[in-house]
Order: sequence, then structure tokens, then C-alpha cells
Amino acid sequence: MTPKQFVTTWANTPLGEKQSYQSHFNDLCDMLGHAKPDASGYAENGSPFQFEWSLKKTSGGQGFADVFYGGHFAIEYKTPGKYKDFGDAYNQLLQYRENLNNPPLLIVTDIRNWEIHTNFPNTEKRVYRFTHSEIASDPQKLAWLRHMFDDPDRLNPGRNTEQITADAAKSFQIITDNMRGWNTDPTRIAFFATKLVFCLFAEDIGLLPRIRNTPTGIFTDVIQQSQGKPETFKRHLQNLFNQMNRGGEFFGEDIKYFNGTLFSVVTVEELSLEAIDALAKAAALNWESIEPSIFGTLFERSLDPAKRSQLGAHYTSREDILLIVEPVLMQPLRYEWDTVQLEAAPIRERYDNPQDRRERVNAGNQLLQLRERILKRLRETTVLDPACGSGNFLYVALQELMDLEKEVINHELWDGLQMPLPAVHPRQMFGIEIAPIAHALASIVVWIGYIQWRIKNGYGRTFSEPILEKLQGNIVCKDAILAFDEEGNPTAPDWPAVDVIVGNPPFLGHYKRRDELHDEYVDNLYNLFRNRIPHNADLVCYWFENARNQIALGNAKRAGLLATNSIRGGDNRVVLNRIKDTGDIFMAWSDREWILDGAAVRVSMVGFDDGSQDHRTLNGQSTTKINSDLTGGVDTTLAKALDENAEMIARGIETGGPFELDYVEAARLMDSTRNKPFIVPIVNGAQILKSRSNRWVIDFMQKPGVPPESTELYEILRQKWAVALSDPKRKRKPKHRGKWWLFRRSGDKIRAIVSSRRRYIITPRVGKFRVFAWLDHPTVADSACFAIARDDDYFFGVLHSKLHETWSLRMGTSLEDRPRYTPTTTFETFPCPWSPGHEDTSHPAHAAISAAAAQLHQERHAWLNPEDASAKELKDRTLTNLYNALQVFRGRDTIKTKPAAADFAPRLDELHRSLDEAVCDAYGWEYGILDDEEEILRRLLALNLERVG
Repeated sequence: MTPKQFVTTWANTPLGEKQSYQSHFNDLCDMLGHAKPDASGYAENGSPFQFEWSLKKTSGGQGFADVFYGGHFAIEYKTPGKYKDFGDAYNQLLQYRENLNNPPLLIVTDIRNWEIHTNFPNTEKRVYRFTHSEIASDPQKLAWLRHMFDDPDRLNPGRNTEQITADAAKSFQIITDNMRGWNTDPTRIAFFATKLVFCLFAEDIGLLPRIRNTPTGIFTDVIQQSQGKPETFKRHLQNLFNQMNRGGEFFGEDIKYFNGTLFSVVTVEELSLEAIDALAKAAALNWESIEPSIFGTLFERSLDPAKRSQLGAHYTSREDILLIVEPVLMQPLRYEWDTVQLEAAPIRERYDNPQDRRERVNAGNQLLQLRERILKRLRETTVLDPACGSGNFLYVALQELMDLEKEVINHELWDGLQMPLPAVHPRQMFGIEIAPIAHALASIVVWIGYIQWRIKNGYGRTFSEPILEKLQGNIVCKDAILAFDEEGNPTAPDWPAVDVIVGNPPFLGHYKRRDELHDEYVDNLYNLFRNRIPHNADLVCYWFENARNQIALGNAKRAGLLATNSIRGGDNRVVLNRIKDTGDIFMAWSDREWILDGAAVRVSMVGFDDGSQDHRTLNGQSTTKINSDLTGGVDTTLAKALDENAEMIARGIETGGPFELDYVEAARLMDSTRNKPFIVPIVNGAQILKSRSNRWVIDFMQKPGVPPESTELYEILRQKWAVALSDPKRKRKPKHRGKWWLFRRSGDKIRAIVSSRRRYIITPRVGKFRVFAWLDHPTVADSACFAIARDDDYFFGVLHSKLHETWSLRMGTSLEDRPRYTPTTTFETFPCPWSPGHEDTSHPAHAAISAAAAQLHQERHAWLNPEDASAKELKDRTLTNLYNALQVFRGRDTIKTKPAAADFAPRLDELHRSLDEAVCDAYGWEYGILDDEEEILRRLLALNLERVG
């Protein structure tokens, strides 16, 4: 059959749906040269291919797909000319699709008209529409029919939902910039822009009507009629918003009652010609396909000039959010659902095979009660995100609840029983957000996600009105951690009582807090949380403490929050200790990549409750316990500081100003004997690990008794300060205490403990590897280093052993993915083989450690500084490159290494092994523990606690 014959045969057919659809489809196969469905029910490729494929609808009851071809399409036929549109027919397919394993194409036809709806996962939705007559006249339409049989992927739009969402967010840059140009308040911009966004979405999903007898939506029509006429746009949009506020007629079409506070204020901002043109381009996008879990973030960036640079950067994905939402919110609900299924199975058996009618009725009632129990739990579970931003966590939480509710409703346990409709609702979501723009977006993200889910899952495009139900007080704009009472005293803000608290609170370290939040705010916060959170703790800790307190008060059951991975140690860990004092941690990811404001950071995720959950997971693996440093196994947080170590370590000096001199300038000034005593070499952590730059500083503390103003250096430094303070990029003026010629951190302790020594041990505060080096006096270490006041090879060897390295990595914190050496936990708690100052120098192990350490230093130094090496060769000879090569040699990394470092790595491994074995001998431990880090930690902890007494 040719396309022309096919069109002629079926033009203006008087047959109804039942009488025509199988014959029509067989003729379609004839025209396309494709095999027809036969009695076997399968195509040649083994895929199901059948008329009236029997299945169950998502709304309950038995259904039939008119034609089903597995992996290709499902077709729903309708009586020609009977229906105005195919909305109901397409909705039927949506109810079938999951039981058909989600075919890539969902097709509706009444023979006269066709709609091919794409159903590819995570892609833009597209509808291919054409008429019966076009099959013969338009080769493209005929090709679409061939593709649906032979290669459905040819109809894939090729754009995923993330790309569509990014384009939607970017489309508003011109619009919001235009409003900002009129000096419109950012909050007004946000509220107006969210109305525009919702209109675009509502139009594309059919909540706003199309203009009669045209494919154009009513909102798009307003835009098109107003291009070049800003006053017309403003007038029409004002009228549309008024009708959406209360329901009514607009342009001859019925407008649903939306309201829900979004349209209670119907002010329309004035847009330029350029902005209206941009809105027209935005209307051409497929807003039905946006991804709510990232939309809020991207749109917030487009609205907020401060975040505009992040617009093209990465975002927190739905998969990332699920790492918290799934175990904290959904895991107990899934467990309860599993329990209900176990209870229902024998009852279902009695229902299917009753001894009499009464038993069947009783079993049916019991099944309904069980179903109602789990549905009630899902529909009453409440969620709070106390730093909700633009609502991403809330949307994902709502979607997960709706997905599980759908799974419950459609389970075969209830076959034959009356089927309920979904009832999980946005009213179960609560949020707190201080930023007006993000707050304005949060509710819209939740509502768009809710409406989008219902439509995608076959629950129709009809909604009770108002469509946007008013959620009084659910998502509020306020500070989540600090409020004030009537007398102006700081107090804790109210958090709503909910079942689960989840979220991603702001990450802000102690040193940046006063710059960002200002002194008065920080002081009030300190006073409010006095004796609960240390002053040096990160800002995120206040959310953890509030969530812990809500659980302790019975106002929440579980919580799951993010923090930078530094929450595992130092002052931050106090909040995790408090969580374990009043409850317990049941889930943790100790160190994972995360996206913050478009940048990759390292985070910890912590799920906690009142201690009632007995199953725990750490880094995705089951564990019997989770310590407050987010480790399992040995709880090294029990270790105490040892007095014997306290006075041996000090942080380097911190200049806090323009004290540095380059090599040429320093050499010139040191020609003067008056200047020379005050000019000293200085090193930082990067120089130890990577570079060889010569740095010098003006240090008037070298001779405290000499008046600085009597030197030439005093005037040079004064001029340097004048230049530095004139820099407009300097955020805060430094506090000099009237002595601007002195360092901010003068280093009194480090000077005191190393001044009498020829050399001392130095280690970087932060570094990928825990390495130690020698520094000769009077070179000073800056604040990026710690100095240890020992000059003997034995102590250098103990610190450079695997035993101390293992202890310091567990006990320290980190900066992103780089371990941080924190003396109070890594050094002061470390039990050396003998108490410092009381070493048994006659013990063979003491001499062996000294010899191995000296050999390590000598050969390592020779490798770093080979004779006659060029500057280029020396550039590659760094401790970082060397220890990278050692990691690769030991099979712990696969990074590309420098050839010279790779050649020396086997020898470096031998040197360290000899040193490690000598240190084991000093402890009296067998060498086997070197391959068992947990055993190393267990023994060192036991020795620490023994020394504390």
C-alpha cells in the first residue's frame, strides 16, 4: 500500500474506534513494509508486539494498550472527530507506561490526527503532531512513522532536562537586568519573575488555556501581541494576573483560580522592548521539561547579580541530594512499607482463596486498613529544610514521598480493591530562608515539581482550585539561627515541629564570619550559643546544634545535614559530640565532593536521631558505630592531650602586612650592618613542599630592645603600609594596636622554644602528605607551618614514621581534600615510644631510629638538590612530586609522576620502611601492624590513655 492509497483508504472513515483501529494499524504496517502483530504476540526481534496488551492502570483497575511494541511505542486509538484534544487519551497512556516498561514513544491518534509524544528518560519532552493527509504530502511526517517502528531514537529531542533548565534560567538575565536598571528592589524583581516563570510553566502543561483554534498558549499570545508595545504588555498582564488571582475570563478563555499568595499581589513591573523580546524567546522553550531539583539554583543565579558568575557552573544534583534525603527521610518509611507488605501477604492469600464470603470481606477490610496505615504515614510525614535556599531539597523530598505513595497505591496486594488517588502534598514541606530571592523561588519550585509529577505520572491535568493552595507559614523568610525578643535581646528563632530535618546550611569559616556577617551579629550569636558552640566553630555548626536540640525536645525525629569535612575535628567536632550525648549518628559520609556556589568542595554528611535507629552506615558501608569524628572502629576522639608534648610545638609567625622583601631588595638592605639583624629568611608550607623561592621579612622582634624608628627599615616599612592601605580591594582595615611595625602574630612561643637550637623540625599546616623537614636557625616559619622544638634525628624519625602519620591523619582535620595538622589533636595527643625528654638513649631502637632518620634526610636532601642541576630540573625536584611518586609505587594512586621522582620512589620506600620498623622496635610492637592502620590506632590510643592515667 502506498502512502497515497493509505491516506485515501482512511480519509473520513465513518468507523468508530473499536471497529477501525486494528485494520488501520495493519494497513499502516503494510504501507511501511513492517510485519503486523500476530497470534504469537511477539515481533521477530523478540519484543512484545500485540493488540490489546493487558495491564493495570496506575489509577487502578484493568486496562489495555490498543497497540504495544516493546521498546518502541504504545498507541491509544480514539474515535475519529469525537474529541477536541487528546489530553485524556494521552493521560491513559501515562497510566500504562510504567507497566509497559516505559516505551520511548507514547502515541495518540483518531486516524485523522496524530500525536507522537516522546518518553525518553531525562530528556526534553517533544510532541510530533501531524494530520492524516500529511502522511502522503509531507515526507518528514512519513519519516516520523517509519522511525517509530525502526529506530525510535531518531525522534529523541537530544536535549536533556538539565540543558533545558539552564536555558530557561539564562533566558531571564535580560529581563531581570532590565528591571534592575529601573532601580527596582531585588525582592520585587524576584516576586515578579517567579510569576512569569509560573505562567510559562502553567501554559506548557495546559493549566493556562490555548487560544481557541490555535496552537498558541494564552500567555505567549499576550507576549506576542505586546512586542514593541510595553504599555499593552503591562495592561494585558495585569488583567491576566487578576484573573489568575480569583479565576475568570480573559481573551474569551476561562482562567483557573490559582492564587495561593503568588497572585495575591498582581503588580506588573514595566519592561523594556528588549526585555519583552527576551520573554518571547523564553516562551519558545519547553517549560514542561524543566528539572525542579536544579531549577531553583540556576534561576536564583540569573536573578542575583552577586551569583551571576556562577550561572554556568556546576550545581547540586538530585543524586547528591538523595545521599541525605534517602537514608534520613525515606529509609524508615521504606522499612515500614516492607513491614506492611509482610503483614499483608497472608491476608491477601485469604482474600484470594476464601472459605466463604465473610472471610473475603474481612480480609479485604484488613488489607484496606494496612494500606491506609502506610498511606497515612506518608501523607502526614513533614519535612523541614532550615536553610532551604530555592527549595531543591524540599522538592526532592516531596518527589520521593510521592513516588513511594504511588508504589504503595499500585501494588498488587490491593488488586480488586477500590484504588485511592495520591494525596502527598506540598503542605508537608517546610522551609526557612533568609535571602528574599531564594525564598521567593522556593515555594514555586515545590509547586512546579508537584504539578509536574502529577502530570507525568498520569494523574491528569485537572486540579482542585485554588491550584496553588495557600501554605500559611510553610516556607518563611527569616534568619534560622538568630532572632531578637521584644527587648532586643538575642533569642533562638522558632523552628516548626516536623518529622525530619534535612538541608545544606551555609558554609562559612570562623575567620570569614566577621567580614560577612559583621561584628554585632557575630557577638549576638556567640552570646546566644554560649557554652554550646565554641567561638571558633564554623557557622554551619549552629544549624547542627538547633537540629539536635529539636530532636532532644521531641520536635523532630531525625535530621540529615551537610557541613564541610572540617566538622570532623577541632572546635567543630563539639557539635557532633553533643549529638552523640543526646542521641546518635546513624549515617555519615565523612569526606565527599560537593558543589558549593559552582565550586567543588569536600563535605561531610551527617544523619542523626535520638539513638533509636540501630543500623548505621558510614561512607555507604554498614558499621556497628560511628564516632564523632565520622570514623568507625577505634574511637580516637577519646584521646587526651599529654602534658609532656604541650610546650614543644608552636605555630609560625603571621606578618599580617607588607613585611616581605624580595631577594634583590633584601640583599641590598643587608649590606648595612644596621639593617642586617632585622632581615631574616622566612619559609611557608608551599616552600617546604613545592618551591625554592627566597623570601625575606623585616622582623623588628629580632632585637626587641632596639627602637624601630632608629632604623632605615622603619621608613621603608611605613611606605609599604601606605601603599597596602590604599588598595581598594582590602575589605577590612587591619587591627595594628598602634604598633604597625610588628607582625600580627609575633610568634613569641615559636621564638622561645627554638631560639636556643641550631635547627628545628617543621611541617606544613595543610598538605597532601604529612612530611617533616629541618629548618636552620634563624630562618623563621610563617603561620602556614608548625615548628617542633627538637633538633635530634630520633624525634625527627618518630614524627616521620607511619605510626605518627596514621595518627595525625585520623586525628587532624582537613581543608577541602588536604589533611590539616592540628597540634592539639595530632601532636599533643601522640604518645611517643618514650615520654619526650625521658628517652632511653641506650636502647638499640633509639640509635636505629636516629640512623634511619638521618639516612632518610640525607638521601632525600641529595635527591632534592643534585649537583649541577639546571633550574628546570630543580623545579621538578620537590617533596610533593617525590611523595606522589611514592604513593604510585605503593599502589595507592595512579597519577602521572615525574621520571626522576619515580626512579627514586623504590629507594624512598626502603628508607621509610627501615624507619618504620625501627620505631616499631622502640614501642615493642611487631612489624605486622604497619599494614593494619586500625591496629596502629588502637595501640596508640591505649598508650595515650595509659599515660593520661
